[in-house]
Amino acid sequence: MTDQDKKILVVGGGISGLTAALEAAEAGHEVVLVERNPYLGGRVAQLHQYFPKLCPPYCGLEINFRRIKANPRLEVLTMAEVEAIKGEPGNYTVTIKQRPRFVNEKCTACDKCADAVSTKIKNPFNYGLNEVKAAYLPHELCYPYRYVIDPCIVGEEDGKKAAEACPYDAVNLDDKESEITVEATAVIWAAGWQPYDPLKLETYNFDKSPDILSNVQFERLAAANGPTAGKVLKPSDGQPPKSVAFIQCAGSRDENHLPFCSTICCLASLKHSTYVREQYPDSEVTIYFIDIRAMARNEDFYTRVKADEGVKFVKSKIARIETEGGKLVLEGENTATGAKFKAEHDLVVLATGMQPSTAENKIPADIAYDAYGFPISTDGIIACGTVRSPMEVANSTQDATAAVLKAIQTSVRR
Repeated sequence: MTDQDKKILVVGGGISGLTAALEAAEAGHEVVLVERNPYLGGRVAQLHQYFPKLCPPYCGLEINFRRIKANPRLEVLTMAEVEAIKGEPGNYTVTIKQRPRFVNEKCTACDKCADAVSTKIKNPFNYGLNEVKAAYLPHELCYPYRYVIDPCIVGEEDGKKAAEACPYDAVNLDDKESEITVEATAVIWAAGWQPYDPLKLETYNFDKSPDILSNVQFERLAAANGPTAGKVLKPSDGQPPKSVAFIQCAGSRDENHLPFCSTICCLASLKHSTYVREQYPDSEVTIYFIDIRAMARNEDFYTRVKADEGVKFVKSKIARIETEGGKLVLEGENTATGAKFKAEHDLVVLATGMQPSTAENKIPADIAYDAYGFPISTDGIIACGTVRSPMEVANSTQDATAAVLKAIQTSVRR
């Protein structure tokens, strides 16, 4: 078999895609990894800590980035999206759209382009919680370690300033969108997940107060490289919250929204409660839940958080959130006692569920989906990780390895 015969395409550069691409390349196959963001790592790169060990994700990501650099069989395309997949198992032609970065490989991340521009955009890495210059490094340990020029300043005065300020001729404002064709024996679809849109939860009034956050936003709020340098503060006034509420199943297990359980939301909120309590020992945390799901090795983590006297668990599906006098008022029913209640909090975090990326961006091939919108794998197009089913990081890496074995079998059968 030639190298071309052994080429495997991996779509998605999150933890599942990274694992799949590296495992396939280290098994001797030529691999092309396609990622739509300007950096690899996906949502794992945006985490402050993993559960249950509460360790940072960067150490594991950095090891994977070193493995990429050391493997000549692996080609990485960032800011790229698959537009079409044609053919059959063992013989696919894949069309990829490559968007312009406007910064080439000469970039040393010296920051001079950012210093030169004044235009700001919402920071996508921090889920829009703060702003960043329109010439920016995605995050401190990004791969590739290279700046991005936002299209909004290309053709504008700020774009010219960015190009003139670069001492290495790395800013290329003439960069254009291009099309790439890859011949592949198999496609591993590891395009990940997206948070359920909290604006769809109309009674929670997400857009009425900056102190109502989604769980992914709260994760960035607590991160050392986040918008507040790791301090959990109220976005409305920059003050520490004295009372924080976490609302579980915000849109999940609901036939009007996501009818399935996303499996990680309970654990994420348990983890988030530790962020608050460690910074503010006098604070109060309330977790409003239907039931807590913390299986296997995570049961001990739940027990540990529950032992904290500053964390209260209320069995309730919150019906409404209102803003009254600078406070957030939650209305609900305690389903353990039957009593209706109102509770005031300074900060509210919605544990929104995991939607597969295919909920909005379908795989451009003849693929079936289950009742919840998750793709069903075929012999040659194999879904893995959170695009296939809700799961945590450890399960995602295992699922990616299984996907690689199926992809290799397809290649060998050819």
